[in-house]
Amino acid sequence: MSLTTHTIIHESSQRDKSSQTDRSWAEKKTERPLQIPDEEKCVTENRIPEQMTEDKDIQTTEVRPDQHLQQEKPGIEKIQQLFHKLHLEGGCHKKLSTADVLQITKHSLQVHNSCAEEELIQMFLQELLKMNYRARYINVNVNQASEQDETQHRDNDSSEDSGDIFQAVSLSNKGTSRFERIHPMDVQMAMFHCADGFLKQLMVTKLSQCQYALPLLVPDPFTRQIEFPLWTFRQVNKSWKIRNTSNEIISQTQPIYKAETQMVFFFRFGSVSSSKSQLMNSLINDKHNTFFHRNCPGSSRTRVLMDGVVEIAWFCPSGTNDDKFTDCVAFCNLHGDAGDHEKQLQILTEMASVNVIFLPQLDKNDRSAAIIQNLYTIRKPLICIFSEDESSVTEMKKGKFKIGLKERSQSDVSEELRRTINDCLSQSSSTFRLEDVSKHSDIIVDEEDDDACRRGREAAQQMMSLLEKKDLTETKESFLPHQGKLWHQWSQKNKELHRPQAEKKEIDISRTQNEMMNIRQRQHEFKIIVKLKEDHAKSEKLTAEQIGHDKISVNLQAAAFGLEHIMREIGQIYESCSSVKKNKKDLQIDFSSLPSLAAEMMISGFPLELMDGDAAHVPVIWISAVLDQLIQKLGDQRVFVLSVLGIQSSGKSTMLNAMFGLQFAVSAGRCTRGAFMQLIKVSDEMKTQMNNDYILVVDTEGLRAPELAGRLTRHHDNELATFVVGIGNLTLINIFGENPSEMQDILKIVVQAFMRMKKVRLNPSCVFVHQNVSDVTAGEKNLEGKRKLQQTLDEMTKHAAKDEVYDAECFSDVMEFDIQKDVKYFARLWEGRPPMATPNPDYCENIQELKKYILFHAANSHGMILTHLKVCIKDLWEALLNERFVFRFRNSLEISAYRKLETEYSKWSWSLRSAMMETENKLHNKIENEAVHEIEETDLQKELKKTREEVEKSMSEFFEKYKDILIHWKTSFEVKMKELQENIVRETERKLNEILLQQDLKKKIEAQRTQHENTLYEKSTELALKLKDKANDEKTLKKEFDLLWKKNMKKIIRDTPAIKELHIMKDVRKILSDAYGSSTVDHWRERSDIFSALSYYVYVKVKRSGGYFTNAIKSAKDRFVYALSKENEFQIKSIITDVALQTDKMIQSFNISKMGYNKSCTEQLTDYIIKRVKEHEEGPVKYVFKKEFFIDLVLSICMRANKMITDQHRMFREANDPVIYVEKKREEYYSIFQKYCHKATSAVIFGKIMCQKLKEPIEQSVYKKTARDLTDEMRSNCESLNGNRSNLEKHILKTLVEEEDFDKYMNYIKTPRDHFKSFIRDEVSQYITDKFSVSVLPKMKENIKLLQQKIMKAAHESTEHVQVNSGDVGLWLKSFTQQLSDELIFSEKDLSGVKHDDFHDFNLLEDVIKQELTALISDISNRFSILKFPVNLDYKFRPDELLIDHFCQCCWVQCPFCGATCTSTIENHDGDHSVDFHRVSGIIGLTYIGTRNLALQICTSAVASSSQYFYHDDSGDAIPFTEYRRAGEVFADWSISPDLSELPYWKWFVYRFKDDLEKHYDKTFERSGEITDEWRKYSKQEAIESLDQYI
Repeated sequence: MSLTTHTIIHESSQRDKSSQTDRSWAEKKTERPLQIPDEEKCVTENRIPEQMTEDKDIQTTEVRPDQHLQQEKPGIEKIQQLFHKLHLEGGCHKKLSTADVLQITKHSLQVHNSCAEEELIQMFLQELLKMNYRARYINVNVNQASEQDETQHRDNDSSEDSGDIFQAVSLSNKGTSRFERIHPMDVQMAMFHCADGFLKQLMVTKLSQCQYALPLLVPDPFTRQIEFPLWTFRQVNKSWKIRNTSNEIISQTQPIYKAETQMVFFFRFGSVSSSKSQLMNSLINDKHNTFFHRNCPGSSRTRVLMDGVVEIAWFCPSGTNDDKFTDCVAFCNLHGDAGDHEKQLQILTEMASVNVIFLPQLDKNDRSAAIIQNLYTIRKPLICIFSEDESSVTEMKKGKFKIGLKERSQSDVSEELRRTINDCLSQSSSTFRLEDVSKHSDIIVDEEDDDACRRGREAAQQMMSLLEKKDLTETKESFLPHQGKLWHQWSQKNKELHRPQAEKKEIDISRTQNEMMNIRQRQHEFKIIVKLKEDHAKSEKLTAEQIGHDKISVNLQAAAFGLEHIMREIGQIYESCSSVKKNKKDLQIDFSSLPSLAAEMMISGFPLELMDGDAAHVPVIWISAVLDQLIQKLGDQRVFVLSVLGIQSSGKSTMLNAMFGLQFAVSAGRCTRGAFMQLIKVSDEMKTQMNNDYILVVDTEGLRAPELAGRLTRHHDNELATFVVGIGNLTLINIFGENPSEMQDILKIVVQAFMRMKKVRLNPSCVFVHQNVSDVTAGEKNLEGKRKLQQTLDEMTKHAAKDEVYDAECFSDVMEFDIQKDVKYFARLWEGRPPMATPNPDYCENIQELKKYILFHAANSHGMILTHLKVCIKDLWEALLNERFVFRFRNSLEISAYRKLETEYSKWSWSLRSAMMETENKLHNKIENEAVHEIEETDLQKELKKTREEVEKSMSEFFEKYKDILIHWKTSFEVKMKELQENIVRETERKLNEILLQQDLKKKIEAQRTQHENTLYEKSTELALKLKDKANDEKTLKKEFDLLWKKNMKKIIRDTPAIKELHIMKDVRKILSDAYGSSTVDHWRERSDIFSALSYYVYVKVKRSGGYFTNAIKSAKDRFVYALSKENEFQIKSIITDVALQTDKMIQSFNISKMGYNKSCTEQLTDYIIKRVKEHEEGPVKYVFKKEFFIDLVLSICMRANKMITDQHRMFREANDPVIYVEKKREEYYSIFQKYCHKATSAVIFGKIMCQKLKEPIEQSVYKKTARDLTDEMRSNCESLNGNRSNLEKHILKTLVEEEDFDKYMNYIKTPRDHFKSFIRDEVSQYITDKFSVSVLPKMKENIKLLQQKIMKAAHESTEHVQVNSGDVGLWLKSFTQQLSDELIFSEKDLSGVKHDDFHDFNLLEDVIKQELTALISDISNRFSILKFPVNLDYKFRPDELLIDHFCQCCWVQCPFCGATCTSTIENHDGDHSVDFHRVSGIIGLTYIGTRNLALQICTSAVASSSQYFYHDDSGDAIPFTEYRRAGEVFADWSISPDLSELPYWKWFVYRFKDDLEKHYDKTFERSGEITDEWRKYSKQEAIESLDQYI
């Protein structure tokens, strides 16, 4: 039973069923087949013993030279077999890297007591990286097949009646001897041989943390060349305490490779019965197996890779009286028979302070006798330990001792040996320095023979040679100048720029920006002292410890010099070059390639500084560039961001290092400053399960850092906590100990950070980690601890809610939090007393449990792609620069996604509108044809159903794609789409019902027109019958027809007076004169256009009002001017805009193109306008309108509508004026007259007449269909019209800057909606002009061709229908018109005056229609032209009007401070109004109070300033811009973020049109409003580029 219990590593039971190793490992292992060196080389250069075991129990016999040839090949085969079992065949040739082993694999989620052989390496590394010293004690599953064989063998024996016990035991031994167990040290050394330099270094560092011995001299398993892995020791530091002669405790921490200590060397000759390694352990740490020995769990006799390996360990005293040694002592252990490893023996016996030999007994004939004799004769202390000797310690001569082991307890021997070694060390003056091992010849030193190590060492030495000449406190300032004072000054200036200060104006902002640019310029002028080389980047790793800890002082932080400082310098070089946009003269590579170096380092597994801990600043430009390079190299991978927060020295970095095998700085005095981020790859096999490609770990400096005392510690902590919580998908809140007072400080900071996230709609999660808990297994105690934590969190939430002005009573109001699942308890890190303490295995188990929980959380999270991470970092930092984080925060990801949403919304709404237009056109035709007499909303809903379902599907897919960012918008947009659909349906129903209501009046008009046509038709028919004998006399026919036509036209004119030209403005003036007096109205001129008014104060009766901007309240209060308040101005403008919008809709509802104009239209408009203005006056306003307001408003609106009404009336007149209409038909009637004269059949004449009647409907249908098609095409192909409203506005601004027309600018600024309409009309007109021949004309021809085909199809099917049903012409005509009722406005009534009951040859009729229709279509097509196209379009179906209807049904509310128009694409939208970029306030004529100086303030910077005030009404109360919503009304509905977001475009505009603006407003840009030099630098091209960059 004991054998089973302690045998940890043995054969795999189900190798074929075990999981495969990670793909990256598999790739490396199959790179190249294992190459075995030539036998001759192995024989001549190296001797591989047959058995590679430590301290064999069986006596070793001397091996003859001729036996080596026979034993060499089996030794190689065993090594090869070992690597094969461990799946490391290719690892010796293409080395494994840290990135390979740090990635998240399926093993990361597992906690195994056993595993398959091929999983041993990964399980060993997993446990080692989390500092679990039990890493060597991993069970291997027992081979199931072998178990069955053994069981069967035993069953067979037991079935026999009798047996021989001796035979049974013998057979059993033979059976079990077949199973060769992999030795734990073979697992470690196999991995070591297959690792690259950095992975070896990581392994050695972790072995050291586990208090394990480290490989010092390592024979190559195939060539047997001895390697000294010096590089691997570079990261190992040891700390110890000693007492000086005054009994004072002195602490020391040194890099172990350069520490000078005494060294004791242990080795053996032959085989000894006792374990050398076990005895050494009792000297160093009797509670821990520093050196693995034969009695350790899992040990076996089949060790393959340890012979010849020298391991080293150190005893580090704690400065107490019970220390085994008073100073730090190194212990070296040579594994295997020293006689077989002469080089190792030679090196270490020379370097040792004391040599300790293990041997069975002294024999002069032994091959080691000469070596022992030599060691005995030299002065160096020697201790001989004999396994077959029973004597206690004996001094043979001075410094030469012997100790017997036989039949003695190990404790006694250990104590004797310890005292003896202490005596010897006190007598010896020699010291050992690990670095000096490299001076010996015939060994391979990795830093000299490995190219990467050599380059790294050379670079490090070059740097160190520079540093040695400087005082440590001046090092960074001298050699890394870019990150010194100037970088700190720039960071401070940047914070000042973003944070409100008294009296800060736009000129101050520009001055600060100039100063920052000057600092960047000075940075750029620095010489690069430390040369940067691309291939050195991964090797230049210097830590603060490498510079030395012997000068510990208050300047330690200034003296710290590590890789992070070098990378920080590179980052600042990049930022300075980016700012001045040119490379440095002494930079050997282009600065644009610098981020690539940092990205490579991150990919290779190195952390990168995210926040500069010294400057307390995030170098956003640098970080963004590095992330861009990561995206370029890896693709836009999805990452799960794990961040950590906690008090300084609470074990945050140690926890992350143990969890993921990282190397964040953790040693005393080296606490993390700022924040660092490190990538951990998720293996390919785990990506699907994890939903992420990488985990990004963010380690942070501790909260409440002592070195920050007196430097606004709390503000700094809040800033840091908010930042790391904001970027993290999950934040670990690390709490050290169980002291409630310690907890409260950090918890308030954390709760406040999470509360801020909640307010800006970020939803991170957290886990609380209680470290250093005395008893993590005590359930009741933990429950009580959780209860207290919950109570504390709730209390802190209440406190934080007051600071953040947030309604929250408990922590669960802030975020989802499960006190049972989201709180973890950790055991103490160390087991025993440092510095010789080992990591606590319980701590390692806690680490694994937390890691599983984190990975489970990651698997249920979508993380974020690197692009989003980059934006998130920028957003958070920009917000944190401003002290009012929540007010300032702009989620660029959400803004970007919302812009896409608006673009999609534009497409969805257009799909619905377009579909409804088709339906409206069909139903309109049916109404005109009297085929439909009622319109129901449900019918329209059915028509829209298919398109609605397609839109809903598209919406669902879009929100699924952006569910993490826009999920809170989904419901509101679904409601908006439903409302839009309902509005479209209602509006269409209204239009169609209006047409139905107008039918009676239209019938009168059409009846009159039809009567005239029929009269002419009858008269021409009668004349034709009289002249049928003169049919061939064309001259006579023409003369007689002209006389008839002239006579009848006189009668028509006499009976029906022509429709007169209209005079709208005359009618309006008459109405207003009757109401307000003619003298007032007669004085109105076009310059009184109310839409161009700069102010409305002349139109109202108001007492007094204040100005708008002020920097000093006292001076402002004495300088009131009698002007309308800003709020009132805004209210009046809003009513004007809304009335204009509603009257436009009224005019369209009049359907003037079909019904004609009459004076009642003007009366309705005037009545509506006066009614709305009266209603506004009766509301909560502080003014009354003068009559001039009513007059100017009515006249201005009617003047704007004059052209539209005139154009529509022209179309009506052309269609219905008897003189015009009938005259247009003259040629048609003469043609019919000719047919009668030539005795044409009734069918021919009827077909001719019908085709003539179809001409106008065909033209209308073609134009309308082409207009709709053209609109769809422009929505796709026209750059300005193919997006949302913001895209359209960007093109408007580009056009304005290109034209540089001030009047157009003012039209855009004052009446944006009108300007949008005008721009759309211009764009459509230009598009039609440019594309007429290639797009418009082909569309028209295609549409008329399709219509011709439909007409002929209807004629043919009608003929078949009549023939089948034996019908007459009436049935044919009814079938024909019904089939075309969707396409044409053409019905039976159009032929009501034409006789058609005297023929039955419908085939002839069909042929006539075909012939006449072809000619007709040709005639219509020939008249298609670019000039006639816009003229012949129905106003309601013009492409520009369709697009205006689409784009302009949005929000047009303007900012009360700068006039910028709200960018929401939804009219009457929920929530606040907002714009991406505000303008300069002086653009709309605002001045600083008490002056004529136009204001240069930009709204976003004004609301960021605590010293800026404005007066919104006549109360005289000054309101701070920071509290602008207090002004109520129009101000309260706006969301203005306090920041420096600005569009350089408007600065260019102000400078370019400075004189025009001053003349326009009769004000000046002087004094407070003086334009800064910075604004003068913007070029026209930069203004255009800023639009593309920001909009």
